[in-house]
Amino acid sequence: MKVMNKVIVVTGAAGGIGSALVMNLLSKGATVAAVDLNEKALNELVKKANAGDRLSIYPLNLTNREEVEALPGQVIKNHGSVDGIINNAGIIQPFIPIKELSYEKIKLVMDINFYGTLYMVKSFLPYLLERPEGHIVNISSMGGFLPVPGQSIYGASKAAVKLMTEGLHSELMDTNVHVTVVFPGGVATNITQNSGVDKPKAVNEQTSKYKMLKPEEAAIIIIEGMEQNKYRVRAGSDSVMMDRLYRLMPKKAAGIIAKKMKDIM
Repeated sequence: MKVMNKVIVVTGAAGGIGSALVMNLLSKGATVAAVDLNEKALNELVKKANAGDRLSIYPLNLTNREEVEALPGQVIKNHGSVDGIINNAGIIQPFIPIKELSYEKIKLVMDINFYGTLYMVKSFLPYLLERPEGHIVNISSMGGFLPVPGQSIYGASKAAVKLMTEGLHSELMDTNVHVTVVFPGGVATNITQNSGVDKPKAVNEQTSKYKMLKPEEAAIIIIEGMEQNKYRVRAGSDSVMMDRLYRLMPKKAAGIIAKKMKDIM
């Protein structure tokens, strides 16, 4: 679905990949409804974008189903219609194994990453089906197909997003609504800070040596995939490489990641 003159909703829009997605969509002539929990950052995004009535903001909590269910009506009231959603919002977990992770943290990760995405899909799908063409883009993660020790619950939440999105694609293949799942690799964002997670010093040392994808580069890949109606989008050379390796030799691929995580945790 070409995004020019379309109304697209982006979650997690106030920073990182989300902010880059908003700017990319606006540059291509789309109208954007930006959703984020951080109202201050949303207001800063409005100033940065300077897009007038082509950008509206919605500070809300994606874990609150009633708030999400009210969102389509608000977007349609402001823009007249809605043509697509990009479910980008997400958080990671503390860098610790499952045995040390509290149920509170587990629930929060699942509520935001999986249920927040599910609420958005369920709330907007009836309206997308009424459009000449619609699109749902769900952001999973390289950790959604490859196990990462110390991020096992995060990976489980993103694996749930992956399989739900693939199932949704099959359910909607004979409709006007396209569905795309995205697997970003390492992207230089503030997700650890925004998740309230302390990044281990060794992780900082590793990532400083590692060429991370810029959010703007990730956004270009994601929007191109959306416009080409791709089934799967892998954002970053690491995601492409590990996807191939995990398909061929899943145990070996898991072992490589496990060794890297053992060295830094």
